[in-house]
Amino acid sequence: MDHFPIFVALAGRRVILSGGGDAALAKLRLLLKTTAHITVFGPNAAPEIKQWHASGKLTYIPRQIEPGDAMCAVLAYAADEDDALDARTSQIARADGAMVNIVDNLGDSQFITPAIVDRDPVTIAIGTEGAAPVLARAIKADLEERLPQKLGTLARIGKSFRKAADALPMGRARRDFWRDYYFNSGPKADSNADIQSALDTTLAKHIAQKPRDAHVAFVGAGPGDPELLTLKARKAIVEADVIIHDRLVTGEILELARREALIVDAGKEGFGPSMSQTRINALIAEHTQNGAQVVRLKSGDPTIFGRLDEEIETCAAHNIAYSIIPGITAASAAVASIGQSFTRRGRNGSVRFLTGHDMKGFADHDWASLAKPDAVAAIYMGKKAARFVQGRLLMHGADRLTPVTLIENASRPDQRIIPATLETLADVTAVTGPAVIFIGLAPRDAANSLADLPQEEFA
Repeated sequence: MDHFPIFVALAGRRVILSGGGDAALAKLRLLLKTTAHITVFGPNAAPEIKQWHASGKLTYIPRQIEPGDAMCAVLAYAADEDDALDARTSQIARADGAMVNIVDNLGDSQFITPAIVDRDPVTIAIGTEGAAPVLARAIKADLEERLPQKLGTLARIGKSFRKAADALPMGRARRDFWRDYYFNSGPKADSNADIQSALDTTLAKHIAQKPRDAHVAFVGAGPGDPELLTLKARKAIVEADVIIHDRLVTGEILELARREALIVDAGKEGFGPSMSQTRINALIAEHTQNGAQVVRLKSGDPTIFGRLDEEIETCAAHNIAYSIIPGITAASAAVASIGQSFTRRGRNGSVRFLTGHDMKGFADHDWASLAKPDAVAAIYMGKKAARFVQGRLLMHGADRLTPVTLIENASRPDQRIIPATLETLADVTAVTGPAVIFIGLAPRDAANSLADLPQEEFA
């Protein structure tokens, strides 16, 4: 991120602009929505600028900007549409202490003006750092269509009610009230008087309610792609007070959390640094003491090799309510990436999900059954155990040419598909990311070519 988004307070402050043509008009139409004191410099101004000057909306000075003209200005726009004049304006404004934007010159600008969705006082700014203005406009158009015009009115009236809402405890109780107002009772009101009445009624209802009990949601974060999150999982993450997450949960998914939420890294790494399960259990109990809504965020699906039972037992021991929100397990994403199905008529009627190691070391399984020609298995946490698995299967008669596929970072941008056989399994496991190993499945011939095509071709 080269440009950090902020909202600058302009009430009663100076903003200057040099120029009088189309570029100047485009910027002024936005700036006139503010309560800034705007001064425009330029020998030739469009009629609209002169009309705005006559009506007192801005000050127009019919000459080029000179040193000292930008004193006390917070922002300055160089909109002369002439490289030499814009450079001169920028030099003068910077010397006077103003932040400068040169229209259509991102490299020499100190700030940019984003595309804006205006539901005053609700303002949404959309920026692409100059990379894709067409995309910014498309997003703006989409948001304009989605957001009701009444949203600004709801926000203005709600702002005046904030002191009254202090009657509710800070935190979740207050957030639940505002959520109820903005997404339920407020939008149903027809007039300003009805909106005010809805606020009063909604506040009274929430004051009368009992505080919400602590709750833990065991949420499946899926294999890493945020688009593979379920709607229910996304909602739980957004509403959480505390998120205790695994090492493999991606940053893009954690970005969905509220800024005020406490994010706790409880990562475990096989044969590496780990937080103990006892400590994780203690964190769950600790963060629910004051009624917090806790999300225990597990990669994949929490019910598959997620040590879920131990954490549920912690909830039971402390009388903490809990729920389980399933996720897409890594094997499901991985098998989709190779264009295959876990089961197939005439080939196999079952599939086994196995772990490569357990608390005692390498995990033991029914190797004789797994060595059969029709067996299909997905091995989690199998990189370190690959040679052990290979040896056990060969000892029980498995064909050395049994197809094997290793999928690293399933569903993520850096996903890799590595085809092999049982004979070469131990030679292909030198990967750094999380991996699933399929025994008895090879990538479909078309899978790799399909993965390279743009997604829109399949939309």
